[in-house]
Amino acid sequence: MRQLRTWRCWAAALAAGLLLTGIAHAEPAWIRPQVSLNLRTGPSNEHRIIGAVETGDEVQVMQRKDKWTRVRTGEGKLGWIPGGYLSPEAPPTRRLQQLEGETAGLRERLASLEETNARLESSNTALQERETGQRSELERLDTENRELKAGARWPEWITGATILAVGMALGAILSKTSGRRASRRIRL
Repeated sequence: MRQLRTWRCWAAALAAGLLLTGIAHAEPAWIRPQVSLNLRTGPSNEHRIIGAVETGDEVQVMQRKDKWTRVRTGEGKLGWIPGGYLSPEAPPTRRLQQLEGETAGLRERLASLEETNARLESSNTALQERETGQRSELERLDTENRELKAGARWPEWITGATILAVGMALGAILSKTSGRRASRRIRL
């Protein structure tokens, strides 16, 4: 009895593992155009119908057996359909819907980028105007600086020449008015 329970546990674990393996390796597929298929409980026409799949329905392929394919529908139903009615690509109507969605997203992005571009161009124009103003101010200050440097030297030169002239004149006046005679002797 105990061995039978152990055996059943192992069998249940193996079945669960196989079921999970089938779920893990599911691949997407779509029902081919202009088809409506019965979803059955087993891989033959004798099994009970549990639903239907039509053109454009996306299913997950869970298992392939003889001429039948076990699939999971978008609603989560598991069932079997005849093989050969699946396509790895979405039908044109589905692809058109996807492309229309992508196009709408791209249009929104384009509008956003155009708005950003307009803001950047406006900012760029303002910065260029500011730069032009700053360049003209820099040129004005540079010219003023050169004029100040060139013009600032003449008072120094005139002051120095005046001091020299006054010193020479005072020296000449003092040497003539001084009552001393010039001696030829050198004093140490």
